[in-house]
Amino acid sequence: MMRAVPGQPTPVGVTPVAGGANVSVVAPHARAVDLCVLVEGGSEERVRLPELDFGVWHGFVAGLAPGMRYGLRAHGPFDPAAGHRFDPSKLLVDPYARALDGVLSYGPEIFSLDAEGGMPGLDSAGSVPWSVVVDPAFDWGDDAPPRRRYADTVVYETHVRGLTMRHPDVPPELRGTYAGLAHPAVVEHLVGLGVTAVELLPVHHSVTEPSVHARGLTNYWGYNTLAYFAPHAPYSARVREGERGGQVVEFQEMVKTLHAAGIEVVLDVVYNHTAEAGADGPTLSLRGLSNAAYYRLDPQDPSRYIDTTGCGNSLSTDSPAVLRLVMDSLRYWVEVMHVDGFRFDLASTLGREAGVFAPTASFFDIVVQDPVLSQVKLIAEPWDVGQADSYGVGRFPALWREWNGAYRDTVRDFWRGTEGLLGAYATRMTGSSDLYGGTGLRRPTASVNFVTAHDGFTLRDLVSYDRKHNEANGEENRDGTDGNLSWNHGAEGPTDDPAVLASRAQAQRTLLAALLTSFGVPMILGGDEIGRTQGGNNNGYCLDDETVWYDWDSADQDLLAFTRRLLALRRDHPVLRRRRFLAGTALEEIAWFAPSGRRMSDADWSDPGARAIALHLDGQDDPDLADDGSPMLDDDVVVMVNGWWEPLDIVVPAVGEAVEWHVVLDTADPDAGLPGHELTYAPGAPVTLAGRSLVVLLGPVPMKSPTGQPVVPPV
Repeated sequence: MMRAVPGQPTPVGVTPVAGGANVSVVAPHARAVDLCVLVEGGSEERVRLPELDFGVWHGFVAGLAPGMRYGLRAHGPFDPAAGHRFDPSKLLVDPYARALDGVLSYGPEIFSLDAEGGMPGLDSAGSVPWSVVVDPAFDWGDDAPPRRRYADTVVYETHVRGLTMRHPDVPPELRGTYAGLAHPAVVEHLVGLGVTAVELLPVHHSVTEPSVHARGLTNYWGYNTLAYFAPHAPYSARVREGERGGQVVEFQEMVKTLHAAGIEVVLDVVYNHTAEAGADGPTLSLRGLSNAAYYRLDPQDPSRYIDTTGCGNSLSTDSPAVLRLVMDSLRYWVEVMHVDGFRFDLASTLGREAGVFAPTASFFDIVVQDPVLSQVKLIAEPWDVGQADSYGVGRFPALWREWNGAYRDTVRDFWRGTEGLLGAYATRMTGSSDLYGGTGLRRPTASVNFVTAHDGFTLRDLVSYDRKHNEANGEENRDGTDGNLSWNHGAEGPTDDPAVLASRAQAQRTLLAALLTSFGVPMILGGDEIGRTQGGNNNGYCLDDETVWYDWDSADQDLLAFTRRLLALRRDHPVLRRRRFLAGTALEEIAWFAPSGRRMSDADWSDPGARAIALHLDGQDDPDLADDGSPMLDDDVVVMVNGWWEPLDIVVPAVGEAVEWHVVLDTADPDAGLPGHELTYAPGAPVTLAGRSLVVLLGPVPMKSPTGQPVVPPV
């Protein structure tokens, strides 16, 4: 029979040591906490943790070893009016569990309140996943984080399952898993494409909301976290084969493989809310351990949750218990699982103290001072839900990068023909200085530029649909945004019209070219490079089927080849990846020209009908410095933009030292710049741009050292 003796309050969680395991649980309002171990025969053995220090219950349990399953039960008052919802009939997931085993069943057993507000007291042990004791030791060999600069980073947002479920070269038993993502066929695609980081939709263990389950659907995206240390078990081939806890080592193997290929791993994390939803939600973990310590409650009525996420609850990141949980989780994923950074879902919620967002909030201060987390990539989704200050683009601290929603909206709107956006478009192309350039503390790379993301249309659907088509979600097409800023090019959805198809193909190339010639950190939605469609569904969060899985057999090979060229162009030319906002004399490195070839005037900028422009980038003056301190000299580049629907001549600017200009990219002619399709222009010559197209010209110039002497150009 198991028993507990005094242990240590740190580290929190279940930590295997010689002869057993130390168990530590943060439950500051609980009167007692039981460790519940699943033993042979399926019975549950309960062990009362004997010690309480500073809100942490702890004990050493002899015989508790890796592979064993356990849960927690917490004792205390069930008094929602005071913020307490203790219910020892509920088996709770350890918030620090490194792995989970089993699935969630959606019966009344998981709820502490019935429909009439009563407390049924049904035991949930047969209805919730068990936590698993894990020894996370792993042979990392010579693994090292790629540590790419933000300016050299290209993010590929993808889904572990959707990426490989239909991949013909991934063995069926590995499809939809961490091992599948690490398969050579997938890694070769990512490397060949030219991306440098995968941003994975949530991989923390998540569950489906009861309301979604009732519709016969599943939470495919994973923004409904149950355990912040545990890799999602259904994404593990090892777990499928019966290896309890195998998701941990499989995830580590995936990271090691991607690092060996030079690819960073960024996790989309959901520290803003949990799967326990609102007051009528299930009791699965934090609610039963110490509801008042973990969640933001209405101070006027603590039985009610403050919800800034749209999901029923919000974690209280100004609470010591939550700050500790989040920071411990983040450090674990960096130090033990070797990930390279995080994208924080609804990150404004993390910066709320006393109800308002503050860039000086405790969470941000702690992160910037942390010797581990301050060294990895930190990307905010800079908004949350339902508050006057919810939209926070441009407000995050200096260390953080942000999904730039203003970039997405401006670029979409400009290219579908909205008037009066040329100035805003030019600002977005050059790093959004209006948002990030004011204090001198931030750089163009503070802006994570994107045109499409998981939440919304894919690139192909953006140019194929005027309206969302979310009927399969079971909500009568009410879910998902109506503000898509999309254009179907003359037909809604699938069509055989060759003119419509050609127009859509060019639009995809143009939007990708706009993204990859802009200053900042570009993010590509996974599958956009192969023309992935979701049939007009712009909110595929609850679909786990061929609607959202990548269709590799129908990949648009021409679009893939064009995207590879774009990424190679960006990689080869540092002038397209400037790390600094330019001021003073250095501002001359960027010059804007009207279609006539003269510099843009104030009147040109203020003309609401203006839709065309040329941007000259000087690759020689005041260049960024490489890691060894040498100047990153480059050729001059001109980016020509024609937002009109008709062809337009734009004159090559007579600027810089280039004596001839080569077309290296034309979104209206995907072959332009390839062998046999070369075009060269002299300064002052007109270039005819097709309607709604973008052209990139390269002007070779003699390379000079900082002292003005010629140098050998970089290889």
